[in-house]
Amino acid sequence: MRASRLSVWTLLAATAYVASAAALAADYKTTADAPTLLYDGPSAKAKPLFVYGRDVPMEVLVAVEGWTKVRDMGGTIGWIAHKSLSDRRMLVVRVPTAEIRASPDDAAPIVFRAERDVLLELAESASSTAATAVPGWVKVRHRDGQSGFARVPQVFGF
Repeated sequence: MRASRLSVWTLLAATAYVASAAALAADYKTTADAPTLLYDGPSAKAKPLFVYGRDVPMEVLVAVEGWTKVRDMGGTIGWIAHKSLSDRRMLVVRVPTAEIRASPDDAAPIVFRAERDVLLELAESASSTAATAVPGWVKVRHRDGQSGFARVPQVFGF
C-alpha cells in the first residue's frame, strides 16, 4: 500500500509539473500594422511610449477589454490595442549574428547568417513534430525565402 501511495504522489507531482510548465509557456503576438503604438496604460488616452513597425514580436502578458499588455525584446512593458496585434509568428534575432543551419545540429552546414534585429518568420508551428523533435532549435524563414534552423536562445518570439 505504501509503494502504491508513493507512485500516486509521484504521478500527481509529475502531472502538476507538466501543467505548470504549459501554463508558464509564453504566448507571442506580432504587431499587425505600422505604426503600432505602445502605451503606458490600456487606453488611447494613456501616454505613448514607443512606435513599432509591422511584424515585431511581442510577448503577451495579459489581455483585458480590447487591450493587451506586452513585453518587447528589450524588456519594455506596455499596452497595445488588441486590434493592432496579429497571430502571425515572427521572431527577431537577439544576438550579434545568428547562424541559420540546414538542420537542427551545430555541425550542419550554415544556410545563412542573420544579424541582430533581423525579422524571421516562424516556419513551423511551435508544437509541430519538427519543432519539438530536437529541443532548443526552431525552424525559421527569411523574407527572401531561405529557411533553416536557429538556436532558440538566439531569437526572441518563441
